[in-house]
Amino acid sequence: MNRGIAATLLALAAAAAQAQAYDGEVMKIDKAQNKLTLKHGELKGLDMPPMTMVFRMQDAKALDTLAVGDRVRFDAAKVGGAYTVTAIRKM
Repeated sequence: MNRGIAATLLALAAAAAQAQAYDGEVMKIDKAQNKLTLKHGELKGLDMPPMTMVFRMQDAKALDTLAVGDRVRFDAAKVGGAYTVTAIRKM
């Protein structure tokens, strides 16, 4: 197996193990950049205080199901050095 692919798979597995569900509100959707801005409470698993921040999306198709103002429950992890939403659903 290619080393790059193996490293990516290991990073994704580690991210999945770290992922926890959090509540948030969609503030902005950037489909062109595959990014989502969320206002969220404390993200204990990521050692992050409440704030509004931009996340990369692991599944770009999920952006099609969201709208600004939606309340969501999301899983997030640090993947390849970037804060990434690994799963998301409307509340």
